[in-house]
Amino acid sequence: MTFSSPPGKEAGAFGLGDLPDRDLVVRCQHNDPDAFAELVARHQDRVYTAITRFCGDSEDACDITQRAFINAFRKIHDFKGDAAFSTWIYRIAFNQAISFRREHKRPSVSIYSKDDELIAEPADDRSPAEGLESRETQKKVQQALDQLEESDRQIILLKDLQGHSYDEISEILQVPKGTVRSRLHRARLELKSRLKSFIGTFP
Repeated sequence: MTFSSPPGKEAGAFGLGDLPDRDLVVRCQHNDPDAFAELVARHQDRVYTAITRFCGDSEDACDITQRAFINAFRKIHDFKGDAAFSTWIYRIAFNQAISFRREHKRPSVSIYSKDDELIAEPADDRSPAEGLESRETQKKVQQALDQLEESDRQIILLKDLQGHSYDEISEILQVPKGTVRSRLHRARLELKSRLKSFIGTFP
């Protein structure tokens, strides 16, 4: 999934690829469209992956991700740098996804293509889905995720599927770090319970 750079320009041109996000944001705030194109190129794939897993529909996720970056571009002058740009764009994207799903009353659907290829990232060592590598099992993991409450699914995706730190998740969700830990513990237990119903005995 890609977004277009400004006509005649490519993200990463003029050495922008060597700049940290905070410097690119400053350039964006001084009306440099190439700097924002670079930010999009850096972050769009991971945001899209997370939103696809969250909403269960790749086409909706594409639309939501594009809207999120458009909103970020429009609000870039409001960005104060208190958190990382990546944290800020995730917050915008998840808020956009929640609003989109409620507005359109979307049911959960398969995120597998006709070739059964899952759009996902590997879980980390502490994920309840650890070691479940078969395609069929991955489908069942996604089905279990789809049955979680939005807040539980969101925190599992951020921590176990995308590897964000507790501090980053705290910033994205705008809740204390202790709340992140307790919610993640509860969400993992719920996911493990759901997986048992799909897979049977689960470690």
